Order: sequence, then C-alpha cells, then structure tokens
Amino acid sequence: MIDLKGINQLYGGTQILWDLDLQVQAGACTCIMGRNGVGKTTLLKCLMGLLPVSSGSVTVDGVDFTTRVAESRARHGIGYVPQGRDIFPMLTVEENLRVSLGARRDKSKSIPQRIYELFPVLKDMLHRRGGDLSGGQQQQLAIGRALVLDPTVLILDEPNEGIQPNIVKQIGEVITELNQHEKMTVILVEQKLAFARRVGKDFRLMERGRVVASGQMEELSDQLIARHLAV
Repeated sequence: MIDLKGINQLYGGTQILWDLDLQVQAGACTCIMGRNGVGKTTLLKCLMGLLPVSSGSVTVDGVDFTTRVAESRARHGIGYVPQGRDIFPMLTVEENLRVSLGARRDKSKSIPQRIYELFPVLKDMLHRRGGDLSGGQQQQLAIGRALVLDPTVLILDEPNEGIQPNIVKQIGEVITELNQHEKMTVILVEQKLAFARRVGKDFRLMERGRVVASGQMEELSDQLIARHLAV
C-alpha cells in the first residue's frame, strides 16, 4: 500500500501541494486527474523522491520513504516514467534500458526478455540511438526502461502525451496486462478521459494541490467531470 499523509510541497517559493492525503492499495490502477496546474506532476515527483516534501509522510508497504532519495525508492521496486520521457538521446535503445539494471534488487545484469515481449519494436531497434526514435517509440522505451527494474509499482506521468493513436492503444494494453495479470500497482496521471476509463480501476481528482474526490472508475460522474475536469 502507498500512503501519503499531510503532504505539503513548496517549489520556487510557491506552495504546490497543500496537506495532501493519498492512499493507493496494492494491485490498484489509479488515475490521478485534474486540470493543468493543480499539482499532479509535483505529486508524482514527491512520491518518487525527485522533489522534497516540506512536511508530511510517504510510506510504501509500511516503509517510510519520506526522506529517502529516488535511487532508494527505485531499489524498493518503484518504477517511474516521467512526463516528456527523458530518455538519453545519444545512447542506444539497449544502453537506455541497461541504465536501470543498476537498481534491480536481484542485481541481474541482463535486460529481461519480457520487455521485448511487451514492446517488440525495442528489440528491432536495440542499436539505434534513442533520439532517432519517434515520439511513440521513445515512450515505449521510457516505459521499458522503468520495467527493467522489475517494479512492483509503476508510476506514469501522462504516458500518452503527443503519442499517435496506435501506440496509445498499445500502451493501454500493456498497462492492463501489467496490472490485471501481473498484479503490478499502477499510478498514472492521465488527461484523456476515455483512456483513463479504459485502463483505470479507480480515480483521484485534484484541485489546488489537494485530492478532492476519489472512487471507483465507474463512479466518475458527469457532475465530477464538469466540476473538476472540464475546461
């Protein structure tokens, strides 16, 4: 279980998160949604340890990670796919994937074949530089790099941003496979409502740095959408 309590976060002198509480059960596929600027990306970065929290606590499976660095969280089995992908453009696909091997708990030095089963294009392009891939292929690489960790928790920040529809469909299928069949806990920030409803089991709606509504995905009503998501 992931449990964030009373999280406050200031960035550049501006407070982004305000006494935020968030609980995600093991095995959930939770979509975090809200208008631009409500703190969704900041929340994920605090969960991953990429931004410090001003106050509050972050625990995963009962372990306090509040002050631990991102590398420690990765070694605990938390994979992170950032917004914008952040692959290494001058490294090959294989080299990008190998970057994550150092954080594997079992110390394996081999890229899992499962990555190529989920994303066959990566095997075909092993020796191409990351910067030469299309946006959709780079997104697959970013997800594959996170999966090299063999995580129990996968965090994705807008994985479908700027991606062509056929790759969006594939990413949705991969998320469903990981969550439903491999029992991986998935947390994703997602702006596309149809995608969120297709892959998500439950939702959290954010407003002004707080979680203001939550429930099972089938409980995401038109009223909630109009209040918290409509532009």
